[in-house]
Amino acid sequence: MSRTPRRIVCLTTETVEVLYALGEQDRIVGISGYTVRPPQARKEKPKVFAFTTGDIDKILAVEPDLVLTFSDLQADIARDLIKAGIPVHAFNMRSVEDILGMVETLGRLVGAEQRALALAGELEAQIARTRALAGARLARGGRRPRVYFEEWDEPLISGIRWASELIDIAGGNDVFAERARSPLAADRRPTADEVIAAAPDVIIGSWCGKHFRPERVAARPGWDAIPAVNAGRLHEIKSAVILTPGPVAIAEGLPLLFDMLQPVGPEK
Repeated sequence: MSRTPRRIVCLTTETVEVLYALGEQDRIVGISGYTVRPPQARKEKPKVFAFTTGDIDKILAVEPDLVLTFSDLQADIARDLIKAGIPVHAFNMRSVEDILGMVETLGRLVGAEQRALALAGELEAQIARTRALAGARLARGGRRPRVYFEEWDEPLISGIRWASELIDIAGGNDVFAERARSPLAADRRPTADEVIAAAPDVIIGSWCGKHFRPERVAARPGWDAIPAVNAGRLHEIKSAVILTPGPVAIAEGLPLLFDMLQPVGPEK
């Protein structure tokens, strides 16, 4: 008799994405209202919570035998569920390795370990291919572009760790790579002058929940001195792609980064 959970609530989109990819979507009995991947999940599964807010009774009503949460942002709901006697597994992906680890761990939790290992292997292979292609492209001439990844505009927030790592894999240098290692957004708040001084060759915007506005970025005082602004190299990657710490960030976000991060000429 299987002892794996049969009725799972996923309170973030990335675990929904993985369970569908593993063919284990029938176990899902509830999702977050912010779930976007895969699209059919929003049609097929009841929405029982937002992200950090909601009614715990809606979760309890679907009688889960496991709830999957993400990070300290959902610590309060995890606590309340545990008090109500519901098993909870809290993921906390911050890096590319964490994303791959989440895939493998979730596979083990539902008894689909081999399929999860295969999925993680496919993502690892894509990473290796992209790194090799970026290396070959750089070998033909030019240097790695300096990249400023903007996660939010007011206040400025630079890229989170997995986005920074994907930039490196795709052939760029994140100008705030050290800050990216902090899990706290408060530690990733460069000043406008710091961005100008970093002189990024490429600016990538991914404003969570709203459209990136390159014309507004270019019009910021003093930003006309930035090489990326002068060259018109301001790009958007949707937050649902690159800021979701699941397979989509690698499968779809990484190719987009590779296309944006063409090598640049030598320093003047």
